Amino acid sequence: MASAAAAGTPPGPAAPRSRRSVTGTRKTVAALFLLPALVLLGALVVYPIGYSLIRSFYNASGDGFAGVDNYKTLFTDDGIRTALKNNVIWVVFAPMVSTALGLIFAVLTERVRWGTAFKLVVFMPMAISMLAAGIIFRLVYDQDPHRGVANAVWVGVHDTFAQSSAFPKAHPGRESPLVAQNGGFITRATVHAGRTVTLPLVGVAPDQMPGSAKKAVAAEPEPGKITGTTWQDFTRGKGVGRLGVPDPSELGYAGMRIEAVKDGKVVAATKAADDGTFTLPASADGARLRLPASNFRAPYNGVEWLGPSLVTPAVIGAYVWMWAGFAMVLIAAGLASVPRELLEAARVDGANEWQVFRKVTVPLLAPVLAVVTVTLMINVLKVFDLVYIIAPGSSQADANVLALELYRKGFAEGQPGVASAIAVLLLVLVIPVVLFNVRRLRREVRR
Repeated sequence: MASAAAAGTPPGPAAPRSRRSVTGTRKTVAALFLLPALVLLGALVVYPIGYSLIRSFYNASGDGFAGVDNYKTLFTDDGIRTALKNNVIWVVFAPMVSTALGLIFAVLTERVRWGTAFKLVVFMPMAISMLAAGIIFRLVYDQDPHRGVANAVWVGVHDTFAQSSAFPKAHPGRESPLVAQNGGFITRATVHAGRTVTLPLVGVAPDQMPGSAKKAVAAEPEPGKITGTTWQDFTRGKGVGRLGVPDPSELGYAGMRIEAVKDGKVVAATKAADDGTFTLPASADGARLRLPASNFRAPYNGVEWLGPSLVTPAVIGAYVWMWAGFAMVLIAAGLASVPRELLEAARVDGANEWQVFRKVTVPLLAPVLAVVTVTLMINVLKVFDLVYIIAPGSSQADANVLALELYRKGFAEGQPGVASAIAVLLLVLVIPVVLFNVRRLRREVRR
C-alpha cells in the first residue's frame, strides 16, 4: 500500500464485509424455508409409498408375513392380468391419439379467424371432472338409440341403407295355416288360382303397426290369379271379432312381402297393400306361400359400445374427448414460438404444405410433443374414474385397469396386501417415464 501510494497509484476499493444472517448460515435459512414443503412431501408422498411397500409383504389381515406371495398374485390373478393388458392398450393408444388430434387442431386452426373460438370449444371438456365426463359418456354409449347419441347416429346411418321390418314380433296365432320356416312362415298347403288365401298373424301391438296400415279387407277371388289377405288377426274386447276372418277393427299388414315357392324356388312375389290384400299371378298356382324372414327382422339397435369387446376403446374415446384440448393448447403454444422464416423458406424452396408440416413443423415441435405425450402417459397409468363410471357391471372386468383393480382388491375384496403390491407395480411403471421426462428437461436446460 505504501509503495502504491508513493508511486501515485490510487488505492483499490475495500473488500466488502460478509453479512451474517440473523438466523445463522445460508444453509440453515434454506432448510427453514424448505421444511414445510419437506414435511408435506414426507407425509403425503414418502410415507404412503413406504407403507405400501411394507404392507405389500403382509397377508390380508396384516399380522402375518406373506413374503412375495402378493407379487406372485399379480401374475396369476386373471383380473390383474386383464388390467395390466388394458393398461398397455391405454398407454399406447390414448396419449398417441390425444397428441395427434391436438397437433392437427393446433395446426389447422392457426391461420383461421375463428381458431380461438374452436380451441375454446375443444378445451372446454378439461373444465369437466372425470366423474361428470363418465356420466355424460355413459349416456352417449347407451344401447337404446332413443337415449344414446352414438347409437342414434349409427342406427340412422344403418337404416338409411337397410330398413328394418315393422313386424319383428309377428307370428301365427291359433288355427293358423302358417308354420315356421327359416325365420319366416310358410303355408301348410299349396294354393290355387281363382281362390283366396288368408294369412293371419298376431303379436304386433296396435301402436307399432305401420302408419299406412288400413282396415283389413277380405280379398275377392279373381280368375287365373291368387288373391288373399294378411292382417293382424286380433280384436280388442270381450269375444268381439271372428278368428281367421278380417274384422272391421283389424288392420292389414301393409308392405308385408309374400313369395310363392315351388320346389324351393320363388316363382312369384308381391307386397301386401295398405289394407293387407295381395295378388299373385297364375304362375303361383300349386305353390306354397311364404312370408320370408325379412318381414320379421328385428330393428337394428346399433353397436354394443359398452360390451366386452368394445368397452375399452369406448372409454379411451371419452378420455381423448377430454384431453385432446389439453394437448392442443400446449402444442399451439409451441407452434407460436416456431420461427416463421423457416416455414416461409421451406415454401420458397418448393415444399408443399404437407412437406412443410412433416419435415419442418413436426421436428421443431418435437420437444413439445414429447412433453405432451409423456404427461399423458403418466396420466393414463392412473386412470380410474372413467373406467369405473362408464363401464357397466357386466363388462367392467373386461375394461379393468390397474388403478381400478387396486381399488377393488383393497376395498371390495378385502385384500390390502395385493392392493399394495399393485400400487408398488404402478410406481415401478411410472418411474421410467418420470426419469425420461427429468432427463429431457435437463437437456433442455443445458441448451
